[in-house]
Amino acid sequence: MVQPVLNIDINERNIESPLHKKAFELSDTEKIHKIEYHFAQIMDVLGLDRNDDSLSDTPKRVAKMFVKELFSGLNPDNKPEISLFENKYGYHNMLVEKDITVYSNCEHHFVPIIGKAHVAYIPHQKVIGLSKINRLVQYYAKRPQVQERLTEQIAAALKEILGHDDIAIVIEADHLCVAARGIKDSNSKTVTVSYSGRFENDEVRKEFLSHIHNNK
Repeated sequence: MVQPVLNIDINERNIESPLHKKAFELSDTEKIHKIEYHFAQIMDVLGLDRNDDSLSDTPKRVAKMFVKELFSGLNPDNKPEISLFENKYGYHNMLVEKDITVYSNCEHHFVPIIGKAHVAYIPHQKVIGLSKINRLVQYYAKRPQVQERLTEQIAAALKEILGHDDIAIVIEADHLCVAARGIKDSNSKTVTVSYSGRFENDEVRKEFLSHIHNNK
């Protein structure tokens, strides 16, 4: 079963991740210490023996993983620097970067979202370094997320970087909050899209979709 495609109008949604006003007052080291303490309390409540050699360092490992890896995209200092180059070769056809790995976490249950992103744009005067597209996707994925917001954050960032709206984003993902709990449906996928500029044209959009669905 495939869940419905969600096409979000960027002008009708707040696409900023919900952070409180003191989000950046603590250093990463201070955040790790606090999370380590509180996660140890959670383990105690669950009845786990933290004196066991397998569990004794778990609070510290989890805290470092949260701050430095899984949720590093919450820190704007980690936003990748984006390289733009002159389009000297005059390439003005569609450029598609497909099957970009997406590892994120559902903000409702803090369980993984695993999928892939397909990103396309039509170059104008500038082109973007290819690896930077992947890095941008991963930056926004590394935070508690909902897939709709993730899609629009990537689209908005690319529009700002490139200075135009000829952008298309498709994300296909499995949500473990659906597969591993609740309804426990491991067959469904969620698809979100953002089309703007020339990608709102039916023929251009069809060409993009043909590229991302071509497995050759």
